[in-house]
Amino acid sequence: METLMAGILAMILAGGEGSRLYPLTQTRTKPAMPFGGNYRLVDFALNNFVNADLMKIYVLTQFKSQSLNIHLRRAWRLSSISDRFIEAVPAQQRVNKNWYSGTADAIYQNSRFITKSGADHVCIFGSDHIYKMDVQQMVDHHKNTGSDLTVAAIRVQKQHAYHFGIIEIDEAGRMIGFAEKPSIEEAKTIPGDPDHVLASMGNYIFKSDILIKELDIDAVTEGSSHDFGKDIIPKLFPQGKVHVYNFSDNKIEGEPEHAYWRDVGTIDSYWEAHMDLLSDDQAISLYNKNWPLHTYHPPLPPATFHDQGDTETHVSKSHIGAGSYINGATIENSVLGFRSRLGSGSHIKGCVFLGKAKIGEGARLTNVILDKNVEIAPGTIIGEDLEEDRKHFTVSENGIVVIAKGSRVGFK
Repeated sequence: METLMAGILAMILAGGEGSRLYPLTQTRTKPAMPFGGNYRLVDFALNNFVNADLMKIYVLTQFKSQSLNIHLRRAWRLSSISDRFIEAVPAQQRVNKNWYSGTADAIYQNSRFITKSGADHVCIFGSDHIYKMDVQQMVDHHKNTGSDLTVAAIRVQKQHAYHFGIIEIDEAGRMIGFAEKPSIEEAKTIPGDPDHVLASMGNYIFKSDILIKELDIDAVTEGSSHDFGKDIIPKLFPQGKVHVYNFSDNKIEGEPEHAYWRDVGTIDSYWEAHMDLLSDDQAISLYNKNWPLHTYHPPLPPATFHDQGDTETHVSKSHIGAGSYINGATIENSVLGFRSRLGSGSHIKGCVFLGKAKIGEGARLTNVILDKNVEIAPGTIIGEDLEEDRKHFTVSENGIVVIAKGSRVGFK
């Protein structure tokens, strides 16, 4: 395995601003967003490499990266004895005086790490999607096809095509067409399946020499947006050595047959991904012992459930984080992060708490996302009158109410 991993370098793009997740990204970069009570979004990409024993990883950061850097230091520190590493690399303006102007520019500005590593192949992955992938299987496919570039792809509904790079392939799996975020009308569907398109996941494996060459050319190309989807891939695929890796072919023991992948770029998709954790069909599981999800766990006691007088605690289809104290509350279809405290008679339904929430007695919250350190006054009702909620909070297109970090709601 050491020989297999020696020629592979990973560079994870973790500088996303995440503006569509505002106000949750008001103080943190998108990859640092908490998820599922215990994790950060970046953990899913990192686990995909670590569980595949590919552990030479640079994490490229940029916007509001302090909480991300702290998390990486706590959760992903590797021994200095071996040549394995997970290292955060902030935008340092080494090449010029500009911040990263696109995904390709981010790699270009750090291309010295590729040259220094001597790696034959470079994995370039995003860090803000929820999924599990054995990256070694994609590496094997890339090597077996002799590709200059391999792009991971997944089947999505045509109506969502404008969010993705849309791919056409031939019978051998070679890319023969690519359109970055086309309109729904222009998106090319999968042959024989007019309702679905083949979408790029934003995960790439390059031959190192090809990558360096293309980045150098792109850096001096006038009018380039310095983006893999807009500039690098459209130039490379007509040369005939770009192959597509079908994510549905990636198999992990103990995982459902149907591959799960979700882009959590909006408030609604972020909330829906949490609800997927609670679904009866286990679209994605946190419990597969064959694919452990490493992260940082603070030193906290188990969650405590306590009845208050005649008021009993009821919890159904929910995840409750460590250090939480549930005192005579009702919780349904919710994910509560570390140190959530719920008072007697409070009722929480369809909610996501990022941690350190304090809910007063008799409060009712429905389809609400609470950022960290939010305190809700006793008797407060949120999520039942969206017109009123819009006067005070961010409300998504689908009616999810978001309460910003550190808010105190309902207190006079």
